Formats: sequence, C-alpha cells, structure tokens
Amino acid sequence: MSGTSGNLLATDAVICCPHGGRAAAAQTSSPAVLIGGRAVATSATYLVTGCTHTAAGVPQPCTSVRFAASASGITVGGAPVLLDTSAAQCLTAAFLPQGPPVVQAAQRKVTVR
Repeated sequence: MSGTSGNLLATDAVICCPHGGRAAAAQTSSPAVLIGGRAVATSATYLVTGCTHTAAGVPQPCTSVRFAASASGITVGGAPVLLDTSAAQCLTAAFLPQGPPVVQAAQRKVTVR
C-alpha cells in the first residue's frame, strides 16, 4: 500500500454535500465484505438530494459526489473501498465542482494503514 490511511466506511456512513444535501450510493450490490454487519462502501457514484445551494440567486444544487480512485490498493469486488480520508468532489448537474463532501463515519472498527 502507498501510505494512505483512514477508516473504512460502511454503506450507512453519513455523506453530505457542503450545503447539507445527503448523498447515497447510486447503485447497491450484495455486500461482499461486512463491518459489524454492514457492507463496506466502495467508490461508486453517489447521488445527492436536498442540496439548497444557490449562486447569485440561481439554484445550483449538488447532484452527485465522485470519489477519486483510492490509493489504498484495497478493493471489494474489483471496486476500491472508501475511506473517511478518500478524496472526493461534489458536483452540480453540469459537473461544476462545489467542494468536498462532509463524511461522518458510522463505525470505525477497521482502520487501514
């Protein structure tokens, strides 16, 4: 592994855009690896709902979160796992960057170093 560290995220981790919208995985699959009975989150696209961001009075809500490929080298079913330190960006429908998401890990029993 290449010096990446952080805590594995379960699929029930709370991920929000910087404006309070809530993100959820666009696709879910059968859990291949569990943490305390909950599936490990992988770097799928996450969809955002409830973002109220406006710019100059024009609504420009976050609609998705894209996570960068994990440098940890750990995969589940071929998809990189998400860590609470994984780089990500919230995007508008026009793919304009809106800032990084806020990640609150629901469980921190497994740490990757």
